Amino acid sequence: MKPIRNFFSIFLVLGGLWLAVSTPATAFGKQKIYVIPVSGQVDPGMAAFFQRSLTRYALDPSVLVVIEMDTFGGRVDSALEIVDHLTSIPKSKVISFVTKRAISAGALIALSASELTMKHNTLIGDCAPIVMSAEGPKMMGEKIQSPLRAQFRALAKRNGYPGLLAEAMVSVDMEVYEVVFPDRRLYMDAVDFADLVPAEKEKIISRKTIVAKGELLTMDNVEAVELGFSKRSVDTIEEMLGAMGLTDYEIIRIQESWSETFVRYVGSLAQILMLIGLAALYLEYKSPGFGIFGITGIICLGLVFFNQYLVGLADYTELLILVIGILLLAVEVFVLPGFGIAGITGLATIGVGLLLMMQDFVIPDPALPWQGKLMMDNLVQVLVSFLLAFILTLFVFRFVLPRLGKVGQGPFLKASLKLSRVSQATDMGVRVGDVGEADTFLRPSGKITIGDKRLDAVTAGEFIEKGTPIEIIRIKGNRIIVSTKS
Repeated sequence: MKPIRNFFSIFLVLGGLWLAVSTPATAFGKQKIYVIPVSGQVDPGMAAFFQRSLTRYALDPSVLVVIEMDTFGGRVDSALEIVDHLTSIPKSKVISFVTKRAISAGALIALSASELTMKHNTLIGDCAPIVMSAEGPKMMGEKIQSPLRAQFRALAKRNGYPGLLAEAMVSVDMEVYEVVFPDRRLYMDAVDFADLVPAEKEKIISRKTIVAKGELLTMDNVEAVELGFSKRSVDTIEEMLGAMGLTDYEIIRIQESWSETFVRYVGSLAQILMLIGLAALYLEYKSPGFGIFGITGIICLGLVFFNQYLVGLADYTELLILVIGILLLAVEVFVLPGFGIAGITGLATIGVGLLLMMQDFVIPDPALPWQGKLMMDNLVQVLVSFLLAFILTLFVFRFVLPRLGKVGQGPFLKASLKLSRVSQATDMGVRVGDVGEADTFLRPSGKITIGDKRLDAVTAGEFIEKGTPIEIIRIKGNRIIVSTKS
C-alpha cells in the first residue's frame, strides 16, 4: 500500500502543478484593465507613447486594454503608426471608448480597435484629409483619399464594421443608401444601386439615404450603434465592463511620463526652436570669437534633434548631417575668407538635416501619397525658419545690439573731455612774437624753424617762400599761425 500511496501523492503534486501552469492569471486575482488616453493632437509624440504602452502592457494575455478617445485628430502618418501598433495586438484585447469625440485621425484610431463603445452624447467620424491654404482648410484630392479609404475598408473587414460607411468618413463624393429587402438589409452607394437589375429593385421594401453626396459620415453614439459601429452607449468605463460581464477587475490608467510630456511640448515648439537656433548660429557667425549666440544655437537645434530622436523620427544619420553642416560653417568662419561655397553648403546641409529629422522617410513612397505632402510641409517649415532667422538677425543687429551698451554696467569716465585740448605750441615752448624762418614753402601750411625746433605752421592766407624770415602772430589750439617778419 505504501508504493500506491507514494504514486498517488506524486500524481496529486503533478496535477497541481499542471493546474497552476494552465490556469489564467485572472483566476488567482483581478482582471487587469489598462486604460491608455488619446487626448489632444495626434502627433509623433503620441505615437511613441502608444508604442511604449502597448509593448509593455498589451502583450500580457490576461489583460484588456481600453483606449480612451478624445481628439480632433492630427497627423496622418502618426495615426497610421498607432493603427499599426493596435492591429498587431490580438483581437478582443483592445477596446476603443470614446469619451467626447474621435474626429479625423481619431476616428481612424478608434476603428482600429477590435470593439468600439461610446459614451452618451459623443461623436465619431469625418476623416477627410485636409490641408491649410490661404482660403482656409481645403480637402485633399483623390490621390490621398484613395489609400485612406483602403485603410478604412481593411479595418472594417477586420472588426466587422460596415465597410461602405467607413469609407464614407473619408470622401464627400460618396452617396450611401440603406436598402431593405425582404430577407436582408444592405448599405449601397449610388453606383451599386443604379446597377441593380429591375427584378432586384422590385423586391426593395425601403431605401433610406444614410450619407448624402457632399457630406462626410459623422455619427453620434446612438447612430453609431444603429449603423453597426458601436457595441453600446454607456456613461463610464465601469458600466461598459459590467455590460461585458466583467465584475472582478482592476483599472490601471497609463499616463505619459514626464519625459514623454516634455517631448510632446518640445515638439509643439519645434519650428520656434529651429528659428531661434538658426538665428543664433548666424549671429555667432557674424560675431567675433565664440559665445552666448553659438551656445544658444546649439542648444535649440539640439533640443529639436533630441525630441525627434525620442519619437523615432531622427537617428544618428540626421545628427551627423547637422554636425557636418555646423563644421562647414566653422570652416567658413575660421579658415576661408568671406562667405562662399563652404558657408552655403553648410547652411544647405543643416537644412537637409532638419528636414530629414521631421519625417521617418527619406524619399516619399508613391503608394503613400501623404508622405509627399508631409515632405512639402516640412520643407516649407524649414525654409520659413531660415527666412525668419535671417530677418531676426537683421533686427537684432539693427536695434538690439546697439542698445546693449546703454544698459550695460561697467567702469565709465565721469569727467567730460568736451573742453580738453592739446596745445602743441605751448608744449614745445614757443609763444606769440617768436621769430624764425620758413623751413618749407608755406602754401599756406608747411614747416618752420624757431631756434632748434622744427614745427608745423600755417600762414594767415599768404604764401611764404622757403628761407623767408617769419614771426608767430597767433596760437590757436595746436595751430601756429605765422606771417612774414617785417
